[in-house]
Amino acid sequence: MARIPVQTGSRRGVFVVEGAWLALLAGGAAAVLVTTHTSGVVALAPPAPTTLQDFFGPGTQPGMLTDGIESVNRCDSCHGGYDALHEPLRPWAASLMGQAMRDPMFRACLTIANQDAAFAGDLCLRCHTPGGWVEGRSTPTDGSALLEIDYEGVNCNFCHRMVDPHYVSGVSPAVDQAILAALPDGVNEVPLSQHSGHFVLDPEDRRRGPFDLGNFNKHDWYESAFHASSTMCATCHDVSNPAFSRQPDDTYALNDLDTPAPSHNKLDQFPIERTYSEWLMSDFALGPVQMGGRYGGNLTAVSSCQDCHMPDETGKGCKTGEERTNLPTHYFNGGNTWVLDAVRNLYPDADTGLSAESVAASNGRAEQMLRNAADLDAWQAANELVVRVTNWSGHKLPTGYPEGRRMWLTVEFYDELGNEIVTHGHYDDATATLTTTDTRVWEAKLGIEAGLAAAIGLPAGEGFHFAVNNVWIKDNRIPPLGFTYAGFDAVQAAPVGAVYPDGQHWDEVRYEVPAQAASAEVELYFQLASREYIEFLRDENTTDSAGDELWAQYVATGMGAPVEMAAVQLAVDGAQCPADMNGDGVVDNGDIGSFVTLFLAGDPAADFTGDGLLDNGDIGAFVQAFLAGCPGS
Repeated sequence: MARIPVQTGSRRGVFVVEGAWLALLAGGAAAVLVTTHTSGVVALAPPAPTTLQDFFGPGTQPGMLTDGIESVNRCDSCHGGYDALHEPLRPWAASLMGQAMRDPMFRACLTIANQDAAFAGDLCLRCHTPGGWVEGRSTPTDGSALLEIDYEGVNCNFCHRMVDPHYVSGVSPAVDQAILAALPDGVNEVPLSQHSGHFVLDPEDRRRGPFDLGNFNKHDWYESAFHASSTMCATCHDVSNPAFSRQPDDTYALNDLDTPAPSHNKLDQFPIERTYSEWLMSDFALGPVQMGGRYGGNLTAVSSCQDCHMPDETGKGCKTGEERTNLPTHYFNGGNTWVLDAVRNLYPDADTGLSAESVAASNGRAEQMLRNAADLDAWQAANELVVRVTNWSGHKLPTGYPEGRRMWLTVEFYDELGNEIVTHGHYDDATATLTTTDTRVWEAKLGIEAGLAAAIGLPAGEGFHFAVNNVWIKDNRIPPLGFTYAGFDAVQAAPVGAVYPDGQHWDEVRYEVPAQAASAEVELYFQLASREYIEFLRDENTTDSAGDELWAQYVATGMGAPVEMAAVQLAVDGAQCPADMNGDGVVDNGDIGSFVTLFLAGDPAADFTGDGLLDNGDIGAFVQAFLAGCPGS
C-alpha cells in the first residue's frame, strides 16, 4: 500500500491505493479519469499529482534575500547607451538570457510541463526568471504572479550576485564563507552539485565580477573568479528532473510524491540537459585549445564557456571605465536565430530593450557561431560519397534543450547538364518538413517508459513530454574533442543508439553515387525546433493560448528556417566501375588477383573505404563492388 498526499484546493487528504496514484481536481468539481486495466495499473489523465516539494532544489530559497533583485533600469545609466556592441546592456537584451521569460517557445513549453506534472513549471522558472523565483512570485508555476521586473529574465543583478558554492579560501570573496554557512543543513544545503537552477545569492546587493575594480565606489563589489568559470554556467546548463531518481540498473523511477528528491546530486536524477558536463568531459575543460580565432574575440585559444559565448574583445564595461582588451562581451549567443524576432512582434521595444539593429546583429552572431561549430568534408571512395562532419564546439553538436532540436545533411547529386538526379535529406521550405529516412539526422529523443506512461495517462515511448520523460531513446549527437565513452557515461551523456570510438569528434555518412552523377552538393543544416515540436506545443495545449501564440510567431518569422552551417561542392564519377582493378572493362577473377597484389603492396588504389588505411574494411568494400559489377553490364 502507498499513502499518497494529494492537494485539492484548500483541502488536503491522504488516499490509500495499491500500485497506482489517485488524484482529484481542485475543489472536487470533477474527478480525474481513472481506468483500471487487467494488469492492475490505474491510468490517470495528466497532470501527474506532483507537488512543489517534488521539484525542490537546494541553495538560496524564496524569502532569503535582504535586498531584492534590482531591475536592469538601475544598471543602464552606467552600463548602457555608449557602445552597442561592447557595453553589457544592449547585447544582453538581444540575447535569450535577456528574453528568457518572453520567449514564446519557452512559454508554450512551460504550459505543457504544468499540464503533464503539477507544479513542474517551478523547475523551468528557476532558470528563466530566477529573480521572480527567489522573490516568491513563481507560484502559481504558470508564471501568472510574476511582475514586470521578472520578465527581465536572467538579469544583471541576479548573475552578479551569484556566490560560488565551492568556497576557496583566498580566492572566493571572504564574505561568501558566511553566506554559505548561513544555509541550513538538510534540504536547504549548499548545492555542491550545480544544476537545475540550484544557485546561491548574496542576500545583500553586493555585486561580483571577474575584475579588481580598485577604488570603485559606485556600488559594493567583490572580485570573483567564479564569474569567469564554466562552473557558473553549470547552474542552468545542466538540467535534471528531481522527481525521478536513478536506480541500480541505470533506469529512472518516480520518487515518493510530495517530498524532495532523496539526493540533490545531478548524477542521481534524470538528465534533461548535460551541456556543461559534456564540456567538462572534453579537452576544452583541460585548458585552452588553439582554434585560430574561430570563435571571434581577441582569444585564439579557448577553454571556458565564456571564451566562446562571451568572447573577449576591446572595449569598456561601463561608460567611465577603463578600456580593456579582455572585456567579456555579453553576447550569450548560441544557435537561436528567430525567437528574438518573435519577441519583438509580441512586446514593445521599450519593454524588451530590443531594436531591429540589435536583433539583426544578435542573429548574425548566432549564425556565425553555428558556422564556426563544424567542419564539413566530402570525398568519393569507390562508388560512394563519404561525408564527414567534425565537431569543433566544446560540447555535443548540437547540444542544449533536446526537444525538436536537430542537425542534418542534405546531399544532392547532379548529372553533367546540372540536372538534379537524387536528393537525400530534402527540406521543404514551404511546409517546413524534412525527409529524414534517407540521410543522417543528429538529435536526441526522449520518452516515457511503458509502466510510468500507463500510470500517468500519457503515450509510452518517444515524445515531447519533457517533465515526465524518464528514458533516453536516441542520442547520436556528435561528441566534442577529447570524447571518451567512459567519461561521458559517467556524467549521463553517453551516446544512445550510436557508436563513437574514444577520441572521435566527427561522424561519417556514406551515400551511393548514382551512375549518371557528375557532381554533388553537400549541405549541413541546424534547426532550433522542428515543425513537429511546434505543432506538439500548439496541439497539446488545453490550458491557455501560449501554443497558438507560438504557432503564429513561428509562421510569421519564417517557420523556424534552418541555418546552413557549411556547404561543399565536388565533382563525382558516377559511371566508374571500382572493382575493375585491371582496367579491361570487365569485372572477373583477374580483378581479384589485381586487388590482392595492390593490397599486399600497400598501394592506395586498394583503399576502397577512402580512410587512408588498408585493412579488412577495404577487402569487404572490394567484395561488395565486385559483386555489383559494372554499371550497365
